[in-house]
Amino acid sequence: MRDDTPQEEIWDDEAADGYDTPGTGMFAPEVLGPAVERLAALAEGGRALEFAVGTGRVAVPLAERGVPVTGIELSRPMLRRLREKVDEETLPVVVGDMATASAPGPFRLVYLVFNTISNLLEQSAQVECFRNAARHLAPGGRFVIELGVPDLRKLPPGQDGVVWSTGDDYLALDSYDVARQRLVSHHVRVDGRGDARVFRSPHRYIWPAELDLMAQLAGLTLESRHADWEGAAFTADSPSHVSVYRLPDAD
Repeated sequence: MRDDTPQEEIWDDEAADGYDTPGTGMFAPEVLGPAVERLAALAEGGRALEFAVGTGRVAVPLAERGVPVTGIELSRPMLRRLREKVDEETLPVVVGDMATASAPGPFRLVYLVFNTISNLLEQSAQVECFRNAARHLAPGGRFVIELGVPDLRKLPPGQDGVVWSTGDDYLALDSYDVARQRLVSHHVRVDGRGDARVFRSPHRYIWPAELDLMAQLAGLTLESRHADWEGAAFTADSPSHVSVYRLPDAD
């Protein structure tokens, strides 16, 4: 797979049909629960907008908590799966790119979870995503991003890949193009017959300091950064972070 494959080709029917893993992985209660709790608190009783809402992993339980949620989603197959769970009235969705699409606002909270901003493969598009979030926010509103920290410290000289998960029926690794600040995540799943299915997803990784500069260009300021949704301290060894940016209050 080229690392510039259009996202709508990656998140096709096959990817959408295999995305949900109820009760396990990123759908496990200990993973999903804290994210929903924190986002509900950050919404402060207002409306929320999820960029790249997908199959509704976060948006559906957040709406069930009483937070009015709207989504933006590029993949129609992912949206089809979402519609099997909730209707348009319960969770309205605008079909489009999270860097440019508009949803009727304003919102108290805009959020992007599980590394999704890195699906935008150009720095300029990532900056536009921040600006799009700022356009949707009410004064004092927040933009929340959950994003991994690149594992470049694990790369030995001359090697461009890192295996980050192994199991009896699953293998995952990231291959890096350091010069272009790109990576491709490779996910290999083996079924009961021994047949393997490979899913690849290209990303442009972003360092936390670069993320903060993107926020500044959009008129947002960093309010907090933690290692997880439960508020653990972010350190040099944290594999990911949850960063909260805020639009200034109206004068």
